[in-house]
Amino acid sequence: MIQPNFSTQVVHAGEPRVKPHQAITTPIFPTSTYPFQNTRELIDYMEAHLWGDETNREEYGRYGNPTVAAAEVKLAELDGGEAACLFSSGMAAVTTTLLSLLSAGSHVVMTDDCYRRTRQFVTQFLARYGVDSTVVAMGDYDALEAAIRPNTKLILSESPTNPYLRVLDLEQVVAIAKKHNLKTVIDSTFATPINQRPLQFGVDFVIHSATKYLGGHNDLLAGVVIGSNYLVSAIRDLRGLLGDMCDPHTAYLLLRGLKTLELRMQRHNETAERIAQFLAQHPAVRRVYYPSLPDHPDHGVAASQMTGFGGVVSFELETDLAGMCRFLDQLRIPYLAASLGGVESLVQPVAIISYYELSSEERAEIGISDSLVRLSVGIEAADDLLADLAQALRQAFDSEILVRTANGSSWTASPTGQQV
Repeated sequence: MIQPNFSTQVVHAGEPRVKPHQAITTPIFPTSTYPFQNTRELIDYMEAHLWGDETNREEYGRYGNPTVAAAEVKLAELDGGEAACLFSSGMAAVTTTLLSLLSAGSHVVMTDDCYRRTRQFVTQFLARYGVDSTVVAMGDYDALEAAIRPNTKLILSESPTNPYLRVLDLEQVVAIAKKHNLKTVIDSTFATPINQRPLQFGVDFVIHSATKYLGGHNDLLAGVVIGSNYLVSAIRDLRGLLGDMCDPHTAYLLLRGLKTLELRMQRHNETAERIAQFLAQHPAVRRVYYPSLPDHPDHGVAASQMTGFGGVVSFELETDLAGMCRFLDQLRIPYLAASLGGVESLVQPVAIISYYELSSEERAEIGISDSLVRLSVGIEAADDLLADLAQALRQAFDSEILVRTANGSSWTASPTGQQV
């Protein structure tokens, strides 16, 4: 059989051609339990599970649901994995995976530029239960290998990272992990299977916050871990014990969102790249973090292992916290909000939303400047977003900041983001 194009897979993968009651969409099965017709059927089911055989039915909602199962099959196929396990949130996927792989006396190596709650779980929560960790600088592969100990169990990272969009050299990390017989866990939320498929590089587990691009409409919370049948089965068993599974209504919304994933990511990729290029030339912007830009530290790696660079653009303004707030308050299209990956553009002042409890000096110590902005580009018209950014920069800052002389000519921002 000819392998279908990815745009066909996102619509049809994981869903049978003939569905219950001839429905074209996978139905929602809002049930908590599944009765057996007689004791023989019950015993056959228990015997099958005792020997690890797959069955075509469910027993209890905490262990499985047909709508959830359909979403899991689709997610596994899109990332090139054998199995997927769906959770109630992205953090539930991260924490349950790590709890499944680590125990007292274990050691984990992780990169420093990552979602703060993931780092907090590893360095603070797991430490209370005898799990040690070493945080190494993103991109320093010598330091990463040097941090490995006899009791190290896994390497944990994101790619691209949050918020600076660093891109991990997956081949190099997998080679290090295999050399030391370690598992690799990569959060690929920012990339999605459209832009990057870590399992193809030999990564053991890929995690997504499905709340973001996979759902795509800012209307659900979910997370997923994807890998081989053997590895994911242990995580699924622990999910049944901890009870942090996804509900069928959310799985239905996720299935619906996935069908337009490729179309949405095309727009996210294209618009974000235009915005990154515009901001990189603007005199009120100190630095832009986006992997397609030549000055990005991982530009070469990103160009070689990604097919697109995603819909998040992070940038620092030539100002302080108050000036950054003035700029944000002038924006008219993006919503001032946490999260990312939806059809609506969202803008986040990182110092306030994620690190408000820290002082300016403490934020600087961990690499978070007061003027850092994370923009999640939606699917609005690129020209409209560029015009909105231009007017907000113009309104927020003094005119002398917005005009510079380059090669004897003045520079200003036009409504479409072009130098004039």
